[in-house]
Order: sequence, then structure tokens, then C-alpha cells
Amino acid sequence: MAQRFGGKYSPDGSSDPQTPDRTPAYKGAQVTPVGARSNVMFIPGIVLAALSLGGGALGLAMGLAGAGMLILGAWLLRDGLKAQAAYDARKIARRPAIPRKLFAAVACGIGTAIAAWTSEPGLLAPLIFGTAAGVLHIGAFGIDPMKNKGMEGVDTFQQDRVARVVDEAEKYLAAMKDAVRRADDRQVEARVERFTVKVREMIRTVEEDPRDLTAAKKFLGVYLMGARDAAVKFSDINARKPARAAKSDFMMLLTDLEETFDKKIDKLLLDNNADLSVEIEVLRDRLRREGVHLDTTG
Repeated sequence: MAQRFGGKYSPDGSSDPQTPDRTPAYKGAQVTPVGARSNVMFIPGIVLAALSLGGGALGLAMGLAGAGMLILGAWLLRDGLKAQAAYDARKIARRPAIPRKLFAAVACGIGTAIAAWTSEPGLLAPLIFGTAAGVLHIGAFGIDPMKNKGMEGVDTFQQDRVARVVDEAEKYLAAMKDAVRRADDRQVEARVERFTVKVREMIRTVEEDPRDLTAAKKFLGVYLMGARDAAVKFSDINARKPARAAKSDFMMLLTDLEETFDKKIDKLLLDNNADLSVEIEVLRDRLRREGVHLDTTG
């Protein structure tokens, strides 16, 4: 019978290579939105800064200004790609407050125009090169989402409440990841990633129906704060001396929390289905009073 590979140096493997790993496979893995294409955009700025060192005072100043704009554009592009990935991952989302990808295209065009001016002073050539660079940047990476998604008929006050709780929950998750990174244990890091997927599943449930916020607020606030504190404490202990007992306790805590979150998510979904059934029944009663008879046998 085939077995899934696991071992000491596998992210989910046990310390004993002969012991099969019974930890569930990690689901929900995502490719980082910041890929090689965006990282390459830092190179032109660095090259321009290096080439401007021998261009005299004016050439140096203009070269560094152009390099700064190109690097700023690359940095804005990275943030813009992350913001769009978060937007795409949600069924209900607001458009990014700052159009970073659009600003990145503008910065890239300005930086390219300055770079062109250092080798060909004037107005026409820099304008042509800068415009072409900006247009090509938009063609390669696109622009930011410009409208809200799935917000029709949604109470904005409730959405603001949800947004605050979600932001707080994401901060706790980020702090947990930072803490376990200090422990330098890939198995623990992978376990935290799986727990993060479960938490974000609850976040998506609450975003889709803000009425679930009150029931889920303790989970996304108090429980996550406790999980973050436990991660920090485990990392502090592990930094002094790796302790198998501390690791085992922390992993068991994550398992218990994940099971608790899973049960709560199922309950929220059942409650939503119950609400829908009540609304359908009310509608049927109204139609009957209006003399409309529905065939419910099909």
C-alpha cells in the first residue's frame, strides 16, 4: 500500500523517518502574488544608479533621481500585486484605497524618462521613452481593481465592523507566523499555515454574511490573541533550548483550536441555511395568501 512520504526533514514529517506522518496534508496553499517579473523591476533602478556614478554632478543627480523613481515603482508594484491578490481571494471586497499598480506605472514612466534624458537631453525622446515604459508596464501588470466587489445591498456599517475585526485577526496571524519563524522549525511553520487556512475560512464566512460577526468575534479576537501569545512563548522557549514537550503542547493547542474553529464554521453555515429556509417558507406563505399554489413535489 502506498504511503505519503514523510521524514525528519520534510515540512510535515516526524522526527523518526520510519514513523509515517499522520498529519493531514496542507490544504489551501497559495502561490505568492509577488513573482519573478515584479522582482526584476528592481534591477533597472540599481543599474541606472551604478551607471550614473561617472556622469558628473548633474548626471549623478539625475541618474539617482531616475533610479529612485524606478525602485519606488517596483516597490509600489509589489504592494499592488499583494493588494489585488487579497481582493481576488474574497467574494466581498472593497477596491484598494491607493491604486498602487497605476502609480507604479507612472513612476516607471518617469524613471525611464529621466534615464533617457541622461543619455539624450531634450524633451521629445524622454517623453517617448517614458510614455512607452508606462504603457508597457500597464500591459504587463494591469491596473488596480477600480470598483468594489459583491457590495450591492450590503450594509456598509456592518462591513466596516467586519473589516476592523478581520484586520485585527490578520495581524494576529502575521504575528504568529513571525514568532514561529524564530523557532526555525519547518513542521511548526507548516502547522501554523494550516491553522491560518482554517481561520481565513471563518473570515470568508463572516465577510459573506456580516450577521455572523457577533458569533465569530470571540474566535477572531480572543482566541487568536491567545494563539499568538502561545506562539511567542513557544518560540522564546525554543530559542533558549529546543524542547520537545513545548513543541508538542503548542501543536496540540493548534489542533484543538482548529477543531473548535471547524465546528464553529459548520454552525455558522447551518445557521445561514436555517435563515434561508425561514425566508423561503415566509415567501411560500405569502404566495399562498395571494392565491399562488406551488408544486413542491418536483
